[in-house]
Amino acid sequence: MKTPDFWTTRGPVGAMLLPAACLWAGATMIRNLLAHETRATLPVICVGNISAGGTGKTPVSALLYDQLTARGHKPAILIRGYGGTARQPLWVDHSLHDAKETGDEALMLAESRDVLVARDRIAGAFTIAATGKHDVILMDDGLQHPYIAKDFSIGVFDGNVGIGNGWLLPAGPLRVGFKSGVKKIDAAIINGADDTNIAARLPTSMPRYYGHLTADQSLIDGFNGDPVLAFAGIGQPNRFFTTLRNAGANLVNQLAFADHHPYSEADLTRLQEDATRLGAALMTTKKDWVRLPSEWRERVSFLQVTLDLDHKDKLLDKVVAIIVEKGAYSL
Repeated sequence: MKTPDFWTTRGPVGAMLLPAACLWAGATMIRNLLAHETRATLPVICVGNISAGGTGKTPVSALLYDQLTARGHKPAILIRGYGGTARQPLWVDHSLHDAKETGDEALMLAESRDVLVARDRIAGAFTIAATGKHDVILMDDGLQHPYIAKDFSIGVFDGNVGIGNGWLLPAGPLRVGFKSGVKKIDAAIINGADDTNIAARLPTSMPRYYGHLTADQSLIDGFNGDPVLAFAGIGQPNRFFTTLRNAGANLVNQLAFADHHPYSEADLTRLQEDATRLGAALMTTKKDWVRLPSEWRERVSFLQVTLDLDHKDKLLDKVVAIIVEKGAYSL
């Protein structure tokens, strides 16, 4: 689904859905009361959010993986594989699997990383530990998952959007109440400019870090000012379009689709026709690009972005300390 406009501000549409939000809250409370938490044999570092929609958690998982690897550790990413068909824990092989099987985020991450898709997070955690090859699990999403213990949880917030109208699903974007959700977070990352002043709402004692996505400037420069038609089916497509403009792309049209949108031949044909009419090249996100049929990937460029995080070494030091402490405890 696309992020509804009424999630941004409190209005009549959201208000009409408040009874459903109360049902959501009640169901969540009952699930949490009945849940039995299991502790994995490896330390679990969770990267998640308390709201629906894209906040940039997957680039955070990628950054942590790469930085931990550079420090000599052996992480594995555990991800649900939203939208994929895999039912059992599956190590993602970029050369064998596609987004229909593993989900787009898992396939994107797995290009140069060890990624396990598992709907059952507990089974996934023990599958990773059983290989004997890894010393830490990076769990992408699952902040509200009550069945597996987390040793450190990082909450990622979109600074441009914040928590929207502050109401629970479906009246608003929150998966849990803000105060209760923040209590389960050990550190916060604010992605993009903090236009909504989310930092001021966080506990003063909570470490917070500020990040922004940096585009592959060489790709933009390679277009040499030629027109670009951009399209995206992610949680916050406007962030992608803004990144393109800030990088100097000559963006002549932009089209937003629902998050995880499965592009049909008709979709892509229409996009190609629009681009031809405008004399423009097609460009999308890496997450969208991996969902395209193979024959279309040669016709569409994707913008590679990396997350720049201030004081990331402090965050990494904390994560490494947990790995060392949990590893010694496990022995």
